[in-house]
Amino acid sequence: MRVVVLDYGSGNLRSAQRALEHAGAQVEVTAEPDAVMSADGLVVPGVGAFAACMAGLRAVDAPKLIGRRLAGGRPVLGICVGMQVLFDEGVEHGTATPGLAEWPGTVERLQAEVLPHMGWNTVSAPEGSRMFEGIRDEHFYFVHSYGVLQWDLPPSDLMTAPGVTWTTYGSPFVSAVENGPLWATQFHPEKSGEAGVHLLRNWLGTLD
Repeated sequence: MRVVVLDYGSGNLRSAQRALEHAGAQVEVTAEPDAVMSADGLVVPGVGAFAACMAGLRAVDAPKLIGRRLAGGRPVLGICVGMQVLFDEGVEHGTATPGLAEWPGTVERLQAEVLPHMGWNTVSAPEGSRMFEGIRDEHFYFVHSYGVLQWDLPPSDLMTAPGVTWTTYGSPFVSAVENGPLWATQFHPEKSGEAGVHLLRNWLGTLD
């Protein structure tokens, strides 16, 4: 499978590339529109501030490219802040920044005594999760101070309800979502050893 890791100035690009190659993909790191649109899968990484990542995405016209891929049912995987930007907005230091609004919800500061949440943690995945098939009891690596504390998209009779995975650090937060062609993880699969590579293989298995 041919995968593009979106290069917009943020994220662990090379570590994501290596992990995807280890999982069996042919990987290109680029923001070139034709490559982004034609790839079997697109990975949107992200580290740091929500607002800075959104500025970087807008600079390479990524909101339009991501939207077009999803409209055509073309798989996209968001990682860390690359997951957070898929929600309505991020609130940092009292300032709200609009996100891509693929899902309703607000990214906000975690309700925990010690931040960032850094290190290994478990996840609570829904039954039938394809993302966590074969790795339901594994630990994954997190580095973040913000997350989505409330899932605001109710089930619909018109579509399959998204699969929402939760993790607790101080209080529960959304740690992964499976929603048709759009998958995302708050943790870093590229830093999560063999469990992370297994997850990436599960994602590659969904690509056409």
